[in-house]
Amino acid sequence: MKIIQVQLGKRSYPIHVKSGLLTDIPKLLTESNHGQKWIIISQHGLMELFGFELMSNLKEQNFNTDYITLPVGEAAKSMKEFSNVISQLTELECDRSTTVLALGGGVVGDIAGFAASTFMRGIEYFQIPTTLLAMVDSSIGGKTGINIAEGKNMIGTFYQPKGVLIDPDILNSLPKGEVIAGLGEVIKYGAIRDADFLKEISGWLDDIVSFPFEKAIKRACEIKAEIVSKDERESGLRRLLNFGHTIGHALEAHLGYGRIRHGEAVALGMKCSGWISERLNLLSKEDINHLNTTINKLPLPEIEHIQGNHLLPFIKTDKKSEKGVLNFVVLEGLGKAAISTNVSEKLIQKSLKVLN
Repeated sequence: MKIIQVQLGKRSYPIHVKSGLLTDIPKLLTESNHGQKWIIISQHGLMELFGFELMSNLKEQNFNTDYITLPVGEAAKSMKEFSNVISQLTELECDRSTTVLALGGGVVGDIAGFAASTFMRGIEYFQIPTTLLAMVDSSIGGKTGINIAEGKNMIGTFYQPKGVLIDPDILNSLPKGEVIAGLGEVIKYGAIRDADFLKEISGWLDDIVSFPFEKAIKRACEIKAEIVSKDERESGLRRLLNFGHTIGHALEAHLGYGRIRHGEAVALGMKCSGWISERLNLLSKEDINHLNTTINKLPLPEIEHIQGNHLLPFIKTDKKSEKGVLNFVVLEGLGKAAISTNVSEKLIQKSLKVLN
């Protein structure tokens, strides 16, 4: 088993990565079981696939376990559903000793983490990610949140889990499209931090059927853990993880949550950000070609013609803007990301041509 540490002093926690880990969870959590209630927050389909068996295994090991389900899709990340979760925690007679298990993808992890951070002013939770995107990104680092009409994750907290439990075998039970969509985030890690990893990913993508997911997940988690350990609250280094996300989030908001997968939107956003980096004379032709060649190996969706006036309203309300200045992630070379405050709205508008 690979164990990666997120180093945050007293709030440090491990990331466990191992094929077949799901069956080991009761054993791994035994030391944390003090007779409190354990609540699995998930979705009904995931409960049928993994959750009910996990709950049964936990009960066999004397865990007092129950569950709450959420709707499928980004619609679950709403004030209404958050309120429903809090109400159900209350109805289940949960208290400050209760521990939450977030079993699901980024949506489940975000709302379960947000509920854990606010219920009784904060209770413990563990992340059990079930999508590639969640395994390499959203389950690590303590970001929680819900959406409002004006943008994605506009309401949220930084609230670290007690641990992250990753079983790559789970991916075998998911639709192929969901798994492949998460590869956009895997590419991101190579692009911003490890050029050799990016080259490996590019080669692996030549045969997606044989893609070594466990190996890729471990390296991506190492990079995420290193960055979060140095910059928990995104005051500097952690902002680099937003490569491709400014335009990616705007695409999601404009097209409608659920119309395009997050990993797909980030992949398209990286193409735009790469083009911008080249125009700023930060990225060579060779590097931009390698980045685009890698991204283009993904079966990305075709989208309708996007104009700047479609996306700019969402970009202007982006959380990465401070005092009207956008902190935009660019590349100064493969594996070397940086923050630029010199990316104009006009340049962003021009970059959208790479999407059409």
